[in-house]
Amino acid sequence: MRTYEEINEKIKRGDVVVMTAEEVIKVVESQGLESATKEVDVVTTGTFGAMCSSGAFLNFGHSEPPIKMQKVWLNDVPAYTGLAAVDAYIGATELKENGDLDYGGAHVIEELIAGKPVHLRATAYGTDCYPRRSIDTYISLKTINQAYLFNPRNAYQNYAVATNSSDTTLFTYMGKLLPNYGNATYSSSGQLSPLLKDPCCRTIGIGSRIFIGGAKGFVAWEGTQYNTAVPTRNGVPTRAARTLAVIGDMKEMSTEFVRALYFHRYGVSLAVGIGVPIPILDSEVMKYASLSDKELFAPVLDYSLQSRSRNPLKEVSYAELRSGFIELYGKKVKTSSLSSYYKARIIAEKLKTMIEEGEFLLTRPVHGLPSERAFKPLDIRSKEEV
Repeated sequence: MRTYEEINEKIKRGDVVVMTAEEVIKVVESQGLESATKEVDVVTTGTFGAMCSSGAFLNFGHSEPPIKMQKVWLNDVPAYTGLAAVDAYIGATELKENGDLDYGGAHVIEELIAGKPVHLRATAYGTDCYPRRSIDTYISLKTINQAYLFNPRNAYQNYAVATNSSDTTLFTYMGKLLPNYGNATYSSSGQLSPLLKDPCCRTIGIGSRIFIGGAKGFVAWEGTQYNTAVPTRNGVPTRAARTLAVIGDMKEMSTEFVRALYFHRYGVSLAVGIGVPIPILDSEVMKYASLSDKELFAPVLDYSLQSRSRNPLKEVSYAELRSGFIELYGKKVKTSSLSSYYKARIIAEKLKTMIEEGEFLLTRPVHGLPSERAFKPLDIRSKEEV
């Protein structure tokens, strides 16, 4: 019905019709699927939440005399240096070496994007071509060469709702979980979430241009823990399923959309803002893009069970979650989100504006994401069993 080329021509002419994933729900409800499909060219999505599997590649440039960095610390947070002489990768969840849990790689990334100076310390064993054995200096985004986020797993397609049946308060990556089902936390923007609105990734693939951290970036690969072997409702996974590996230039990003997080007694993570445009190629794409919170479901898991295999207590809709309460075993349990719907809405609106003003063209994926992929566990095995 509609091609990427036709949509991009409309963007260039300034007559493209773009709606957010929130706005298009009402249009489909009032006009019907076929009419809305004819009217709308692009639906924009957004999400802003903790994405632990994030980090940044940095190139510091060469010192005088040169050094082949073997160990690197940024504001006393270790960075990985098993690369070329002055390249490093700092992971978002890496912690400061003093043992504190409240400062880590995510804070370094946020401070770099904010334009703040960051303390660089490096040591080396020294070689004939890289004689220097240590360096102690300061860097910023202005002084270094490349700085880009490369996040192996972002924008989870769905995620668990966490609760706690035990008599003890738990401190987890899903936040503070009160005893005896005292609360439940979730982490998704539901009807605005990119991969919930294109559940089989018909339009999202390698090379898709996206909004990441306030900049234009791309989908680089399938994300780690990408999984298609999950149950569905209304054609949409009801478990943690597909993910995206994404890339974007930190020098174009804003701390409005990249923020360090600290979870009490758990550690550090990075909140990343991601928006994905969905081209309405046909009515099937529109059908999924217009699903509402009441048609999207997540599993409730008991995090007091210290196992990778937790059976869901039940499935609840995002409409229930966003109402502030869910029902568990006859008890009204308060809910709260670790993902900011407010920010997700801003991202979807901002992406919509960028497209309408001709600043953001859509790209056809150069390769699709896997249609089938199972998630493998880690078991204790012998060499013969592998």
